[in-house]
Amino acid sequence: MDEAGWGETLTADVLEDRYGLVADVVEPVHMGTDTINRRVLTDDGLRLFVKQYPSMADLDAARNAWDMSEYCRAAKLPVPRVWPDIDDNLVTIAGGSAWAVVDEAPGRVTTSAMTVPLAEHIGVVMGRMHRVLAAYPLPRRVQQTRWRTGSVDDALVKCDAVMARAKQQGHHDLGQLGVDLAQRREDLHAHVHLLREQLPETLVEQALHADLSRTNLITLADVVTGVIDFRCAAAMPAWELGRAAFDPRTVATSTDCAACALAMARAYRSEHPSLPVPEIRACARIALLYMLFSLYGATTAEYGLPQEAEIDLQRHWRERQIAIRRLLGALEGLEEALTDVGASGGTP
Repeated sequence: MDEAGWGETLTADVLEDRYGLVADVVEPVHMGTDTINRRVLTDDGLRLFVKQYPSMADLDAARNAWDMSEYCRAAKLPVPRVWPDIDDNLVTIAGGSAWAVVDEAPGRVTTSAMTVPLAEHIGVVMGRMHRVLAAYPLPRRVQQTRWRTGSVDDALVKCDAVMARAKQQGHHDLGQLGVDLAQRREDLHAHVHLLREQLPETLVEQALHADLSRTNLITLADVVTGVIDFRCAAAMPAWELGRAAFDPRTVATSTDCAACALAMARAYRSEHPSLPVPEIRACARIALLYMLFSLYGATTAEYGLPQEAEIDLQRHWRERQIAIRRLLGALEGLEEALTDVGASGGTP
């Protein structure tokens, strides 16, 4: 039996032994870097998503993430149900691995730019989620804040390391990567200090999903039908809002990107009015700083991704480069509009 067949058989055995479910069809899902993912159709018609964790996975972090997921589902947010095993555990141990089983949400991950109606619904869901999670215990895991406190010199060193790694890996376009990294170095030198100067001195921190980006939202007809892959970390709501509102794919490819961002912020504000106005205003600036300090996707060989996922990550890098340029040019106008959104409490 080949590796794929063995994995399908193991998955079916785990479902039967630990969940009392009989798998009819098991299909691999060739996306994601942290787990081995499979779709399952059971003999009684259930559609499930099964995650198999690698041996080195942090299982406490996984359990915390699934606990947060269930907490949000109990609050009527669109979060797929996590199946407890026969011992009522959200993460089960079987076949030498840890596993989690969730309902498959209807819809798919959006691969194109956001529409204004979708951005608005994401804002509704995120605002409600942040309001709900404000009462959740602060997680031990803390989301990195290089965008706020990281050294520019360290980021420049990382640019050099990325180029060295690309040469070792035989990167497909070293010339373009060199141009990209030169631009990033210039932007780090020129803009980080000025961008940070106008950040609020203090920012709200609370328990958050901490990876609430396009790839972890299942959508159907401009409606969010599933929020998946909780990271469960202490983080700043303004960062999570900015990261979603200024999604690089939308900023880089859509003429409606500003309208999308403002629609999301307005809907968010209507659902979560307690986030201070200066933080609503700052979310674009935070998104820009976050992009400047991220080199994710500049090289891809080290992740061992399937070809489809590798191509998507390379596209993400290119879109982020474009998004940085566009946000730098539009930031002043965006912040004025975001201030109006904050001051109006989210009402049009």
